[in-house]
Amino acid sequence: QVQVVESGGGLVQAGASLRLSCAASGRTFSRYAMGWFRQAPGKEREFVAAIDYSGRNTYYADSVKGRFTISRDNAKTTVALQMNSLKSEDTAVYYCGQGRYGRSSYDQAEYDYWGRGTQVTVSS
Repeated sequence: QVQVVESGGGLVQAGASLRLSCAASGRTFSRYAMGWFRQAPGKEREFVAAIDYSGRNTYYADSVKGRFTISRDNAKTTVALQMNSLKSEDTAVYYCGQGRYGRSSYDQAEYDYWGRGTQVTVSS
């Protein structure tokens, strides 16, 4: 049984940093891409960042490029999202997804297991 669990959300001021973590278990972690998505109130869930099975290839939404960094530790079966220079528009519930395949993707349909999300609130 695959489980995906996010942690690390919270309330911060604009300009601050926050680090989200996601732990996955239940299948061979190093075979699958991992991704972060977010959903703001009244909006659809959107892509934030993704990393392939090896960790060598990453992919970011334009809105977070240069501020957020995704990384993974296959030995610990975790993926992290380091978020710097946070803005009020980054406020959302952040979800971690495990991919169906090894390649990273912005497409939610290519992720088959999801966590319950962690709230990030950035005050201006």
